[in-house]
Amino acid sequence: MLVALGLAVVPARAAALPARVTLTRLACGTVTIPDLDFLSDSFAFSGKAKTVTVSCYLIRHGDLYMLWDAGLPLSRLGAGQRSNGGGLARLERSLIDQLRQIGIAPERVGIVALSHYHADHTGQLASFPSARVLIGRSDAAIVRGEGAAFNLDRSQFPAGANLDPVDGDRDVFGDGSIIMLATPGHTPGHHSLLVRLASGPVLLTGDLWHFAEQRPIRGVPKINTSRAETLASIDRIEQVAANLHAKIVLGHEPADIVLLPPFPREAE
Repeated sequence: MLVALGLAVVPARAAALPARVTLTRLACGTVTIPDLDFLSDSFAFSGKAKTVTVSCYLIRHGDLYMLWDAGLPLSRLGAGQRSNGGGLARLERSLIDQLRQIGIAPERVGIVALSHYHADHTGQLASFPSARVLIGRSDAAIVRGEGAAFNLDRSQFPAGANLDPVDGDRDVFGDGSIIMLATPGHTPGHHSLLVRLASGPVLLTGDLWHFAEQRPIRGVPKINTSRAETLASIDRIEQVAANLHAKIVLGHEPADIVLLPPFPREAE
């Protein structure tokens, strides 16, 4: 017997259980765009109008919470107002109000990760002053005044904002479950987000595409900072989706709302 020989029997260390990951789609506004011309450098949508969604996402990783994008600003609550791009922007409920409904205080959101710096993705960032803000390094430089800005709301980035610039990809929690994927082109530091749920991976693509009609024609908006980088990022995300059998969710596409459970239900 091992005990008789004086050898201790050490129980095998139990493998750490993976953190539970959930994804909740939040409503962060709508924008009615009277002319989509600026969203195609090949004039594919000139003269066409569309009302697009503005989406944010609450992600739970174990006992930790993060937001992906921060939507339209609180100034858009109630009656619609003209956005920087000329569209009619409207916000029905604040992020704080939606989180309150599901019992989450704003201080419990430890991370706000941004797809990019544009105002319709950062509008309620100031509601989470204690959060660490993950943003592509090139976009962080623009926020800090180190480059030309387009549609930037500096009021959401006070001097004390806890910016954490992201170089390339970032495995947010270090276990491969939530990864910011570098997809530059719309802005220099643009990112998409891979969320690996038990039910299957989801790709939240920021403004890689604004609406579904852009995707089959590999459409590139006039406002993008690099056509070549945009097309390379499109190729990358399409390949990631094919290899992982991931669901692509476009944040501005109204039809994609049905791809995730309605608020307050979680995808997991």
